[in-house]
Amino acid sequence: MTVSLVLIVIMAVLFACGVYAMLERSLTRVLIGFLLLGNAANLLLLIVMGQPGSAPFYGAEGAVSDPLPQALTLTAIVITFAVSAFLLALIYRSWQLGQADTVTDDETDLALRGRRLAAEETMDEEAEIVTEDVATDFVGVDTAPITVLGSRDIPSLLDDAPSDRLADRRPPKDGGDGA
Repeated sequence: MTVSLVLIVIMAVLFACGVYAMLERSLTRVLIGFLLLGNAANLLLLIVMGQPGSAPFYGAEGAVSDPLPQALTLTAIVITFAVSAFLLALIYRSWQLGQADTVTDDETDLALRGRRLAAEETMDEEAEIVTEDVATDFVGVDTAPITVLGSRDIPSLLDDAPSDRLADRRPPKDGGDGA
């Protein structure tokens, strides 16, 4: 089995152009890129199919062709057609609403992106702090996941805590040992 180098080069160029076109903000270019990717996938399946043979019928003699790549090619054609129709509907609707088919950033997306960049810069600044006596990855007290509190840190525990004073160790009033 020999595969034509021309088919492989054409398939690679179609994949490259399709990916490049899909990275644009224009929905029309996204559609063209998707169509190029669909045709490149069909060409890939054609290359993988191998040498053509006779139809795989019962009792056929000689070399028969594999029906699986043919079925996959038909499936790829149907999927490409369906997604292309959906993209055309999106392009038509965006043209009706905004007289343009380009996708723009939303104001809230831009604000969220700005907050994320500020948070990354803060994390980079915290990562630059190096201390030799720190045994964990948590640098400050504010960023530690566990805070150890004593009984003196919480005022409500001070009232209920047992005391070591002698006045608190009086025997019970009934005269027994409390049992």
